[in-house]
Amino acid sequence: MENFAASVRQAEIALRDLFEPTPLQKNDHLSAKYGAEIWLKREDLTPVRSYKLRGAFNAMRKVAGGAARHFVCASAGNHAQGMAFACRHFGARGTIFMPVTTPRQKIDKTRIFGGDAVEIVLIGDYFDQTLAAAQDYAGEQGASFLSPFDDADIIEGQATVGLELLDQLGGAPDLIVLPVGGGGLSAGITHLLADLAPGTQAAFAEPEGGASLRAALIAGHPVTLPQVDNFVDGAAVARIGALPFAELGRFAPDQVYLAPEDRICATMLEMLNIEGIVLEPAGALAVDVLQDIPDLAGKRVVCICSGGNFDFERLPEVKERAQRFSGLKRYFILRMPQRPGALREFLQLLGPEDDIARFEYLKKSARNFGSILIGIETSQPGNLDLLCERLEQHGIGYRDITRDPVLAEFLI
Repeated sequence: MENFAASVRQAEIALRDLFEPTPLQKNDHLSAKYGAEIWLKREDLTPVRSYKLRGAFNAMRKVAGGAARHFVCASAGNHAQGMAFACRHFGARGTIFMPVTTPRQKIDKTRIFGGDAVEIVLIGDYFDQTLAAAQDYAGEQGASFLSPFDDADIIEGQATVGLELLDQLGGAPDLIVLPVGGGGLSAGITHLLADLAPGTQAAFAEPEGGASLRAALIAGHPVTLPQVDNFVDGAAVARIGALPFAELGRFAPDQVYLAPEDRICATMLEMLNIEGIVLEPAGALAVDVLQDIPDLAGKRVVCICSGGNFDFERLPEVKERAQRFSGLKRYFILRMPQRPGALREFLQLLGPEDDIARFEYLKKSARNFGSILIGIETSQPGNLDLLCERLEQHGIGYRDITRDPVLAEFLI
């Protein structure tokens, strides 16, 4: 334990060649909302807008000082950008494998951070294919493969987040809320806190569609999830890392809180609109699960905002999902009689704050009745419940498909 803390301190000192400690900010909005002292550790403000630079830098500096070496990784996002930045710093050669489906914006940012030091290889439609290709290539070339989380030096580098926040806070928090993907960040910080701040409690935040830590804690060992929702791309990991789980296995499943993907969208918009803070979905995890953690009142709580690499082309999707979660937007299939005036009668049932956001005939050839897909936005969730009551009173058949995963996927 003591050796780990000393090694993390050395990593933190070395890291100052790249950037100053990220801010630890007390957030008045969240503090008032939860009746607690809520602090945000702003890892979205590193040079690559995520904590991943810390682990990549630390692992690379331990391999012959990082210079004149060849490093390989597989990543579609933050790990790739962190390694690219570190390669340029050390003057090392980097080969970064990314899925063919990686958005151009992420490819371009990785190339900017790495400059001439890195080569980007696009291969595979799915990340597992990309990872296998990267590992094979590293073996063939005799290069150092940089895992995003399942590596002791990576974990040690990520632990510098915890060391900084203890220094900045001037003491130990009562609770730290940690986002979990592969587990490198949470393993490093909890290992450090066990030595330097053993009284601090830990809570973990995972996306509902990628709860690999929760599944592993229940099983008693890492398991591979049969299916993963990739919306929270920075934390959508099917299997927790073996080394991270060796540290995290001592925690209980009920210390892991699952964040619904649509609710994360609402949290992202809340932080953007109220605080002006841009968080990617994984970066909003810790803030999102505050609403699930009991007995926060009066406590000093630190949330790790792990990243802010958000592509604003996704903003319409985030707003849509947030509205649906909040009950401010719902989609219906209406069964309307095919006669003059039927549509006008329906429109008269809308409330003064209800707005039609989508309207599409699904069946135009039905003789007596036609099906209409309609999306309605409003200002208060209860408004749409009242609309449903009016539809029933007037004998208009409808089906709410807002949360129907099959119909929503094909029709919305």
